[in-house]
Amino acid sequence: MFNNKTFFEKNTMLIWAEKYRPQTFDEMAGQKHILPRLKGLTQSKAMPHLLFAGPAGVGKTTSALIIAKMLYGKQWKNNFLELNASDERGIDVVRVKVKDFARTRPLGNHDFKIIMLDEADSLTRDAQQALRRTMEKYSRTCRFILSCNYSSKILDPIQSRCAIFRFKPLEKEELIQDLKRISQSEKIIISEDALNAIHEITGGDGRRSVNLLQTSSTIDKTVDLNAVYEAANYAQPKQLTNVLLLCRDGDFLKARNELMKIMLEQGLPAVDILKQLSQRVFDIKLEENKKMELLKLIGETEFRLIEGSDEFIQLQALLASITLMMK
Repeated sequence: MFNNKTFFEKNTMLIWAEKYRPQTFDEMAGQKHILPRLKGLTQSKAMPHLLFAGPAGVGKTTSALIIAKMLYGKQWKNNFLELNASDERGIDVVRVKVKDFARTRPLGNHDFKIIMLDEADSLTRDAQQALRRTMEKYSRTCRFILSCNYSSKILDPIQSRCAIFRFKPLEKEELIQDLKRISQSEKIIISEDALNAIHEITGGDGRRSVNLLQTSSTIDKTVDLNAVYEAANYAQPKQLTNVLLLCRDGDFLKARNELMKIMLEQGLPAVDILKQLSQRVFDIKLEENKKMELLKLIGETEFRLIEGSDEFIQLQALLASITLMMK
């Protein structure tokens, strides 16, 4: 079994997300509904084409690497090709790189090679059609692992040729347990509030959580709530909750000044402010129908921002609308 633990121990400058990337299925956090089946397929060596669908940072690429290392051992790099479809999304990458790798026999006493196409939902329609034909033609010498965020963007003929595994964001307990393990290894003292904040900010994205932990601990090995918010460039929830409370109480000017202060001092883009405001709506005491109106106003403002409207004007208009609605 390939093991690069010694290399990681020697190279302490590595990004923690890579340094602590799981090397076996047993080391992975979360995805308990998927891992036993992947482990069984790998051990039987009767592996079909695979389609991994789910959000970023939940273990799709890691699972593919573990499969390759379990199947090929030290020869895994010679029998495994990883391509990022978002960088090379045209038909030529399928006709040239993928086809050339798929048509050659695997090294060692193995039945097939593996090609992993990360972010396969970025492939053009023509490229996916070419990929479908390649999957058919070279199924004896090659298996494909397709990774995507949205399986609906993958053509049905490709989906029907794959065993589909749907990954989900890491549960709070699983994520916090993994962060505690890394903190102990790096001799970091981190508070429970800081761990909860990391989960809230990242939404169950394991890779982003580890990166945020590393960034938060660069100045001080004792990580608290403020360190996490500063490292993530994230407004503290109580600040945005206060903005909504000021609007509820009819103090528009004070709410406007508070929001502009948060936005300018922390350098937050307006879209991020809106996402955080939508979470804080549920923290204030308000009738359910008014909470729905609030979310509707926030959604309309985000749409206008995406269309190119001025950030400051739209945020002020949002606060004005909220204050008027409360009256």
